[in-house]
Amino acid sequence: QVQLVESGGGLVQPGGSLRLSCVASGSGFSIYLMGWYRQFPGKHRELVATITSGDITNYADPVKGRFTISRDNAKNTVNLQMNSLKPEDTAVYYCDAKSVSGLRYAWGQGTLVTVSS
Repeated sequence: QVQLVESGGGLVQPGGSLRLSCVASGSGFSIYLMGWYRQFPGKHRELVATITSGDITNYADPVKGRFTISRDNAKNTVNLQMNSLKPEDTAVYYCDAKSVSGLRYAWGQGTLVTVSS
């Protein structure tokens, strides 16, 4: 019984920055992996970045060097710092949480990021 809530999306100019946050709540769970995904119109959801409970990170090639994922285990929170944003980053961003066995507890509701002049 886990719920994830994202926040921080909005409109930003090209070259600007935005910080997304996702908070997990509930009881009876242990989160091993948290991640961020994004979905473009008419496309399937694709991986952006993941982070383990031990702070091991992984990034998709299009965001390497520009995005940084971090987490606070005590607060069950994962963040995504997005710098040097491009119009092609425009998408709905979702967070997720998984157990060590690979079970996905939940998806967040999504937050829209729009990069435009």
